[in-house]
Amino acid sequence: MPKPLKKQRVPMPEQDPKERIHNFNEVALGYTWELALEEASRCLQCPVNHAPCIKGCPVDVNIPGFIKKIREKDIKGALEIIHETNALPCITGRVCPQEQQCEMHCVMGKVGDKINIGKLERFVADEAKKMGIYPEVYIAPNNGKKVAIIGSGPAGLTAAADLVKMGYDVTVFEALHDYGGVLIYGIPEFRLPKEIARYEVEYLKSLGVKFIKNVVVGKTLTIYDILNDYDAVFLGTGAGTPNFLNIPGVNLKGIYSANEFLTRINLMKAFKFPEYDTPIKRGKKLAVIGGGNVAMDAARSALRIGYEEVYIIYRRTKEYMTARKEEIKHAEEEGVKFMFLVSPVEFVGNEEGNVKAVVLIMNELGEPDESGRRRPKPVPGTEFGLEVDAVVFAIGQRPNKVLYQEVPELKVTKWGTLIVDEKYRTTMKGVFAGGDAVRGEATVVLAMGDGKRGARAIDEYLKGEPWPEKIEPKNF
Repeated sequence: MPKPLKKQRVPMPEQDPKERIHNFNEVALGYTWELALEEASRCLQCPVNHAPCIKGCPVDVNIPGFIKKIREKDIKGALEIIHETNALPCITGRVCPQEQQCEMHCVMGKVGDKINIGKLERFVADEAKKMGIYPEVYIAPNNGKKVAIIGSGPAGLTAAADLVKMGYDVTVFEALHDYGGVLIYGIPEFRLPKEIARYEVEYLKSLGVKFIKNVVVGKTLTIYDILNDYDAVFLGTGAGTPNFLNIPGVNLKGIYSANEFLTRINLMKAFKFPEYDTPIKRGKKLAVIGGGNVAMDAARSALRIGYEEVYIIYRRTKEYMTARKEEIKHAEEEGVKFMFLVSPVEFVGNEEGNVKAVVLIMNELGEPDESGRRRPKPVPGTEFGLEVDAVVFAIGQRPNKVLYQEVPELKVTKWGTLIVDEKYRTTMKGVFAGGDAVRGEATVVLAMGDGKRGARAIDEYLKGEPWPEKIEPKNF
């Protein structure tokens, strides 16, 4: 007689909150074989042609297929199914917002908890890494065409992986001294260990992808220089220019963008103080402005470098936060304090020019804005102060202008994002783009999806598809 279907998902073990706030080790500890098999057994194995979870995946992973291989204890088979469409499973299994994508459509959710797809994907990738197993992938013979990828973030790495398999000579140019883009400088070790990102980069090198670092396109080289040597270019340069509020005191010392704050901690290793004496403001109280994943990363990192009180300041209510529920839950468990329906109106400094307080005003929610969320409206006369030693702005980022400011052929939107059409073609012939450079700040897996579709479009172009006379902008 078959076992009754288990309705509750199998949770992944985690570090205790009281311990993890004192280290940068990974919070989620991974499934054991026993736990993975128990969770995989819950999958209803919907037919691949009709599986709604696949339709919810931006990179089209055959989810029932790889879960079936777990049940058969075939890690190599599971890995190869994932790698058919996803070259970075160690990464996506950790940082993908599965609850808003594949898991959201899981049929099992009609009778119980949805399958923990992301955690199972991570299990496959981690187990394969531990066992030294690599997927067997077909790489077409070299076709004599060269493609340059600008940026080694998720969009660029995915485009590179797909193009090298198609037989192209692929070179990735990176501005920083390490590869991975936001995966390295933006996401903390406790969510995505750097050795995981580097492992995925090494895998791409094994496929034949070349990497060159310390090249700032727009300064070290221009796009014109690159087009002289390459047949096509893919721009996966991300969104690295932070947004700030234009309010009094915003230029005081101790006020950071999340980009700078996290880069100092992650890439410049401030989390290893005193081994690395990276300059970063330390103190007792820190406030983070924003409500997305980056805000959670900044707040949780601040606790780990020694801040005693960390506040998330968010202008709407909790239900409107864009951060993953898992990240909010982890922040709450670790002691981050949430202040809802408040906005900063001024920063106050001391005699040395250091921030010492933020003046906040209460909000009420009005009509929905263009995002569909109710617009916050300040309530006059409700201002109050909060003492702080440092502030981090995490209210979004936009692309850096260095790339295209001397390239009039590349057109951008009013938000500074590159204009592309449905095939990720920019307004400059032979140049394609994807990820945050065209979307603005988005998720890792959406950038990867852009990289896949961009690679496919480059292949079609280099096989003779004519460039359109006019680019019809894609609406993201």
